[in-house]
Amino acid sequence: MQAQPWHLFRSSRRRAVIAGALLSACVTGLTSTAQAQAAWPGKPVRIVVPFTPGGTTDILARAMAPELSRAFGQPFIVDNRAGAAGNLGSEIVAKSPADGYTLLMGTVGTHGINRALYAKLSYDPIHDFAPITLVASVPNVLVMNPDKARSMGVRNVQDFIRVLKANPGRLNMASSGSGTSIHLAGELFKSMTGTFMLHLPYRGSGPALVDLMAGNVDVMFDNLPSSMAQIKAGKLSALAVTSAERSSALPDVPTVEQAGGPALKGYEASSWFGLLAPVGTAPEIIQRIQHEVARSLATPALKERLLAQGAIPGGNSPAEFAKHIADEHRKWAQVVKVSGAQVD
Repeated sequence: MQAQPWHLFRSSRRRAVIAGALLSACVTGLTSTAQAQAAWPGKPVRIVVPFTPGGTTDILARAMAPELSRAFGQPFIVDNRAGAAGNLGSEIVAKSPADGYTLLMGTVGTHGINRALYAKLSYDPIHDFAPITLVASVPNVLVMNPDKARSMGVRNVQDFIRVLKANPGRLNMASSGSGTSIHLAGELFKSMTGTFMLHLPYRGSGPALVDLMAGNVDVMFDNLPSSMAQIKAGKLSALAVTSAERSSALPDVPTVEQAGGPALKGYEASSWFGLLAPVGTAPEIIQRIQHEVARSLATPALKERLLAQGAIPGGNSPAEFAKHIADEHRKWAQVVKVSGAQVD
């Protein structure tokens, strides 16, 4: 056998050493990643709520946080980051490390509506997130200040439509922010009835409800859980729910379709809320969170608590939740197009 030149042998040996070092680094890195995933959570986990305290998104996040804290032995802390109809908080999570320590309580607004509504969006609701599970779905409810409703002669949805048509542009509707399901429920109502109300966006349901109960605004299509206590206390008058069927929490309140006549046939505008993580979060962490959320939602105490507030518990798989988000985006993109709503 012909001897190889020494410089070729030395070069081959150097390549082998480098390849071995790279392989060792990869193995070490994979081992460290696996160990980090197995040890998760090793510190508190943040659940970003992209709206103010007091709204349904906040209510549901605070219902889930102690359940997850007990399950994983680390605090799950609710962090309210309101602004731009949920876009501010959603962007924060989208740009956070995909390590399982920052989660988002997303909504039909942040992940079903805003992509079609906003000309420019600072995050991609489909590609920047790893869906975990649907936490709950809820109907919206058309509510008014009882004293204001009486002064206007509004006892039901048809009365309300009559007043709107007799006073074009003089009534207003509050919402938890431009582009939220609360806003779009009103836009859909306006487009189907041929009426107009001035939209007054707030930084969440909480402050909007305060002004509604004070009589400073005329009407709101609020998420049912955040209005339920005020309806039960007589501080708000519920004209109709926006779901396809009546809510078991308010069985005497008709749907918008039932109460509104032919013009509102087919009207439906429910909301949903679910947990998401930044894209790239380890599937093992996603599965562990989904499992504990589903388990918690199935317990009688939490299930009955949510149902009493008008929320329907979720708990579906990450794949099912991902499909739900895609389906909802297609639906609401059409609603946005028909309504003509747009936010720069």
